[in-house]
Amino acid sequence: MLAQEMEKALNEQLKWELYSGYLYLAMAAYFEDQGLEGFAHWMKAQTAEEFMHAMKFYKYIFERDGRAVLQEIPAPPESWENPEAVFEYAYKHEQEVTARINRLMTLAKKSEDYATENFLQWFVEEQVEEEASFKAILNRLKLIKGDPQALFYLDNELKQRPLDLNLLMTQA
Repeated sequence: MLAQEMEKALNEQLKWELYSGYLYLAMAAYFEDQGLEGFAHWMKAQTAEEFMHAMKFYKYIFERDGRAVLQEIPAPPESWENPEAVFEYAYKHEQEVTARINRLMTLAKKSEDYATENFLQWFVEEQVEEEASFKAILNRLKLIKGDPQALFYLDNELKQRPLDLNLLMTQA
């Protein structure tokens, strides 16, 4: 059974995982509007991944005899200056998610909640991957400095990311 403080913290993280998906969907919409279909596709895949993360929290809360409480999700930004600004924003967002996961891990350790600590370990590792993937694209965008031809090639490359919407259902 989850302690009340942990249940509240996990519900807060559930909200932020849903917000992450919402944010990346807003970024996909921005890229669609800019005619960058590969960037939009990449962000849609990221959206699905974030919603899968949310479902992991949702399921875990119930597995531990808690109650998932859905909270209001703030509206994400609607537009950015350019693709580099989008990925800069997303990278900073992922750093904040990492900080949130770390705070949850600290709470689990302090509370001697070993099951939650074990559950969160997957997210600790996932955040290393999340930050690295955003940073890699951000670094490439900084290198190309808005060059249309290079942007075209990167857009085509990002289109290759697998988009598996079944990820959402496997975690429910």
